[in-house]
Amino acid sequence: MRILVIGSGGREHALLTGLKADPTVTDLHIAPGSPAHAKQATVHPEYSQVDDPARMVELAVDIAADLVVIGPEVPLVKGVADALRERSIAVFGPSASAAQIEGSKAFAKDVMAAAGVRTARAEQLAPGVSDADIEAALDRFGPHFVVKDDGLAGGKGVVVTESREEARAHVDAVHAAGNPVLLESFLDGPEVSLFCLVNGETVVPLLPAQDH
Repeated sequence: MRILVIGSGGREHALLTGLKADPTVTDLHIAPGSPAHAKQATVHPEYSQVDDPARMVELAVDIAADLVVIGPEVPLVKGVADALRERSIAVFGPSASAAQIEGSKAFAKDVMAAAGVRTARAEQLAPGVSDADIEAALDRFGPHFVVKDDGLAGGKGVVVTESREEARAHVDAVHAAGNPVLLESFLDGPEVSLFCLVNGETVVPLLPAQDH
């Protein structure tokens, strides 16, 4: 198989390492990649617009990719997987609709509520909400504040603090960037991520992992 990996970071390095170990994989490409990936795959730095579905389809067609593996969240949210599937190219990665679970924390909360999954209480504050409404919301969530950027933030969009001033500053910063804010009730304890591979109704869990 000839496989194209989309992305340029450590996650994609791990994906390339795993794919290269598969004897059925004959040719690996990555876009935009980095010099660190050159020993594993053919690097395509000229295709840096990973959130542009047309450009990613163009590359996949040009190299005759049998499979495209999408690493980052942004191209998934922007519909790159959908565009590839429309051209009958196999893709590892969810549709834009499914990727909303990662792209919007409020959407993820709605999914959990509909499925009966226990989760922290949350409230969304849209950009343009009044100062009075922001302060009233902070009153409902103290004294431990969990303030989240309700969008893609590369794992950097959450502030957990006992400082009301710091919490308010993060609300203002997220709103200034044009994103909604999600206030969430504070839950004490360890956090673990459980990733699952899903195809239709088949769910295969991977090993649990933690960020440190």
